Amino acid sequence: MLDREEYIEQAYLFRSFAERITAGIAAQEALVAIGQEVLATSKLPMALDYLAGELKLVGTLSTAMVRLRHYFTPFQTFVIATAEEEGGRFDLRTALAMLEREATYRGERATPQGLFLYRFECLSRNRLDYAHGLAAVAADDIFDADWKSWIETVSRQVGLIDLADLVYVRSPEYWRIRKRDALLAGGAGLEPDRVILFGEQEGRIARANRGKDPQFFFAALQRQLGYPSVPRVTPAQPAAESPAMLARRLERLEMRMKLLEEESRGGIDLSRFDPKNFPLPRDP
Repeated sequence: MLDREEYIEQAYLFRSFAERITAGIAAQEALVAIGQEVLATSKLPMALDYLAGELKLVGTLSTAMVRLRHYFTPFQTFVIATAEEEGGRFDLRTALAMLEREATYRGERATPQGLFLYRFECLSRNRLDYAHGLAAVAADDIFDADWKSWIETVSRQVGLIDLADLVYVRSPEYWRIRKRDALLAGGAGLEPDRVILFGEQEGRIARANRGKDPQFFFAALQRQLGYPSVPRVTPAQPAAESPAMLARRLERLEMRMKLLEEESRGGIDLSRFDPKNFPLPRDP
């Protein structure tokens, strides 16, 4: 776990890096410039120097991040490595936006519950590899042994059991309902037989969203508990053409139409394109 100032500087790094590579600045130059802008009292400038050197030597960032595990989390490394895969559909701008939102959240009031649910939504919304992604999630120091064991269970059951059900049975709300039903049936009250990982509010929201689209579950958590939402990066739009460019394009189209008409009437007179037929300019 890093200090608050480190997460604030990380958020600035991911945001500024995305803006500069989108503007066409070389990645290595952007990293060097950002390294001069961030707080010199943080550890980020040293990390950026190493990232820039690795980028120049190998051409990737993830290979450097995996060696800086004391500073960058395995999930951050996994996201960048996935974005750097050749032929992949996961864009680097999307990866940087995700990591910026996470760093901002960790610099404020991050909880294991909110961090896990945010990362799980990142995986599902961007269709990333669940097995490797959840393994990277569990490797974070914010999760204790009980959390790591449960995340491993989720990795095996994802796709078979809804996430809302998995959260619900690990909340006090589930055991409150079971205890109430047992007492109404004349039996003794039940006590939890597993570690409670989520709060009462998460449990109530999960119970209300059982059997529904997972997006409704995530949206309710964000509304009710202030959990971070996964950013959606819009694709870059090409710049609008100027009137002069449109006029030249229309001229070329008109010329092609005339040539097609001449060819359909018997052939194209190529003599009018011969430079010999053009009068030479007279000397003044």
